[in-house]
Amino acid sequence: MRPLTDVLPKPLLEVRGKPLLLWHVEKLVACGFSEIVINIAHLGFKIPAYLGDGSRYGIKISYSDEQKSGALESAGGIKKALSLLGDETFLVVNGDVFCDYIFDSSFELKDNLAHLILVQNPPHNPHGDFGLDNNYALNTAKEMYTFSGIGYYAPKLFASLSDIPSALAPLLREEINNNKITATLHSGYWHDIGTPQRLQEINNKQT
Repeated sequence: MRPLTDVLPKPLLEVRGKPLLLWHVEKLVACGFSEIVINIAHLGFKIPAYLGDGSRYGIKISYSDEQKSGALESAGGIKKALSLLGDETFLVVNGDVFCDYIFDSSFELKDNLAHLILVQNPPHNPHGDFGLDNNYALNTAKEMYTFSGIGYYAPKLFASLSDIPSALAPLLREEINNNKITATLHSGYWHDIGTPQRLQEINNKQT
C-alpha cells in the first residue's frame, strides 16, 4: 500500500470518507460486541491516538502492541493477544477488508477450533484457499474459495504456538485435516484493500 502507508497504518486509510478501521468498530458495536482487541504494528501508535479507549463509540478497546517486536503475522499476533482475549470463542477481522458480513457476537464453536468465513475468489486470488463440504473447510476441493480474513476461533488453537511470527494458514490446514475447522460462504460484497488501486476502485463504487 505504499506510498499511502508511509504516513498511515493501513487500517486508518479512508474508505468512502471514513477510516477502514472505524467501519469495523461501528459495525462491531451495532452487532452487540462489548470489547475489541486491536493488534498494532507499523505506525501503530496512530491507531490508539485516533480511537482511544473506545468509550466514545460505546465499546472497550484494548491494544496488543507489536511495534517493538515487529509484526508477528496473523497467528503470532493472536497468540500475543491471548491474555486480552479471554477463554471463550473470539472473532478476528483483518484490518484491511471491507464487506457487508454481519458479525455474530453469540457464535459458538462447540467442539471445533475455528469457523472461517469464505468468499468467492477475487481476481487477485483466482485459485482460492479452502474448499467447503457440509459446513467443513477442506484443504483441497474441486471448487475453492477465498478466506475472507474473518473467522471465529477457540483460544486453544493458538496455545501451543511460540511467541514468534507465525502464519495462520498452516495452523488452519493442520486442523482442517483433523476435521476441526468449519466454514460458511458469504455471498455479499467483500473487498481486500491490498493495493492503492483496489482502494481507489472501492472508493469509486457505490456498493
